[in-house]
Amino acid sequence: MWHWLRPFLFALPAETAHRVTFKVAHLLDKIGMWHRLPPKVAPVHLWGLEFAHPVGLAAGMDKNAELLRLWSHLGFAFVEVGTVTPRPQEGNPRPRLFRIPQDRALLNRMGFNNEGAVCIARRLEKRPPGLIVGINIGKNRDTPLEKAHKDYRAAFEILKEHGDFFVINVSSPNTPGLRELQSKSHLIPIIESVQAHNSEKKPLLLKLSPDLDDTTIQEIGLISQTTGIAGFVAGNTTTQVSYPQMGPGGVSGKPLYLLRKKLVVTLRPFGLPIIGVGGIFSPNEALEVLEEEKCSLIELYTGLVYEGPSLVKNTISAIKEKRTHLRTP
Repeated sequence: MWHWLRPFLFALPAETAHRVTFKVAHLLDKIGMWHRLPPKVAPVHLWGLEFAHPVGLAAGMDKNAELLRLWSHLGFAFVEVGTVTPRPQEGNPRPRLFRIPQDRALLNRMGFNNEGAVCIARRLEKRPPGLIVGINIGKNRDTPLEKAHKDYRAAFEILKEHGDFFVINVSSPNTPGLRELQSKSHLIPIIESVQAHNSEKKPLLLKLSPDLDDTTIQEIGLISQTTGIAGFVAGNTTTQVSYPQMGPGGVSGKPLYLLRKKLVVTLRPFGLPIIGVGGIFSPNEALEVLEEEKCSLIELYTGLVYEGPSLVKNTISAIKEKRTHLRTP
């Protein structure tokens, strides 16, 4: 089906195609089309949770937790929703999402557009059973950096009953100054502020930029070990690759492949679980992230846009086959 749907969707501007897809999916959801649970074929036990297998959906695709039943139906073991800010915000002006087919990439400058923590918390009250949900949180655009910790705390307080794990996003290039929050002076207050309200000990992860230098990564790794961080999402979009004709933004997809690998390798010595995301377009690439890079979980986004839902099914099948082969004497 994707082979004939893709030309139609790719004929539309990228964000329009996204909205059309979501509207159709909503209609199908109302008639009960999405009903399957993720297949339990290669369980991963992590942070006190049991993931049916290691394949999840990256943040940014379903910012407002609108289509959780669809993602479960497609086979995802978990979904990272968001980025969610305390207050609703529109994000940056359109156009702000672009395809680069020749490089199998996307460029976005969305700017944390979302319906706000209260609205998303209400929606998550009706989340489907059997699907693990992570919530990616950030600050509102108009909140000064020195008060950023208050926004992360506020978003977490509103949402903490509704997420299985949380991701502190300090690495998007599309909110002015946000990447400065990866520095020690900002990062420690953010983590400590959230942890102070984390009585249920929900796993807190950091989503990091693939553009960080090694010295900063080392500093963040040490901070994470002493502040109770449960793991990393490696990583966010990059600004090392640019398309001047499209304007500024973060690039995802194939250009992230080597940058993700470098970030993962640098983070691995800290001994915390890593979710590998960026440049995964095939089952073989997924297996490489899990087996060679030693990531605990993976997330798909741009690969799903270009390859369609079969990427999820084929990746799960490849993981199942590999795990079965390893168990066979």
